[in-house]
Amino acid sequence: MQPKDFPILEYDTALESFIEPGKLIRPEDVPEACVICFFQDVIASLVEAGRAKEIARSTSEMGIHPLYELDVDGRRLALFHPGVGAPLASALLEEHFARGCRKFIACGGAGVLNKDIAVGHIVVPIAAVRDEGVSYHYLPPAREVHALPEAVAAIERTLERHQIPYVIGKTWTTDAFYRETPDKVQLRRDEGCLTVEMEAAAFFAVARFRGAVFGQLLYGGDDLSGAEWDGRDWEKRASVREKLFWLAAEACLSL
Repeated sequence: MQPKDFPILEYDTALESFIEPGKLIRPEDVPEACVICFFQDVIASLVEAGRAKEIARSTSEMGIHPLYELDVDGRRLALFHPGVGAPLASALLEEHFARGCRKFIACGGAGVLNKDIAVGHIVVPIAAVRDEGVSYHYLPPAREVHALPEAVAAIERTLERHQIPYVIGKTWTTDAFYRETPDKVQLRRDEGCLTVEMEAAAFFAVARFRGAVFGQLLYGGDDLSGAEWDGRDWEKRASVREKLFWLAAEACLSL
């Protein structure tokens, strides 16, 4: 390889790396369908109720990252929390893909760049601006990465079946939420981004590289559209978070 002006642009087309998940982790008897849930409160309630059972685990310096299984109307569904941020989230996606999960729907919250998106309103990202680092190691450099149409369609069918309003659009994935400056927010808004979060671009890229099916549901959280940040107590919307999880589960099992 020849060095570029910026290391992040040195994409390597090699299909295998020194640390290959498929060589470290053997396939296991895990469900193909898997929900990636950012809501620890929802996962904890499922575990406490005896509905979610640990079937495998990954480990890091943070500790244990369980993979759970639950029965949904007689069908097997896997579930895990991806942590926060693209590097850990994408690594856990890699590891559970190596175990045998193949179809993923993620559910989480996102900051909104349009004040008309109310707290709890659902956004289905169809593309992500790649303002993080992970995706550049899985796909050639480009401004955006797109969601898999098959997964987006499954999510839309589920939402329409329940007559739940939603919007489709672009999201902005960043590694540095403390550097979401006014000018950067305006730039992203001008290119069509509705939300900002920290993982979507990486998820889309890893899924495309590995051949996994992946889609994502977001709900409107804190507001970055005004002169000042408004938290809007977005993380306290327990009923919204639980509802979003079950919608993700239904969409995932329909793939």
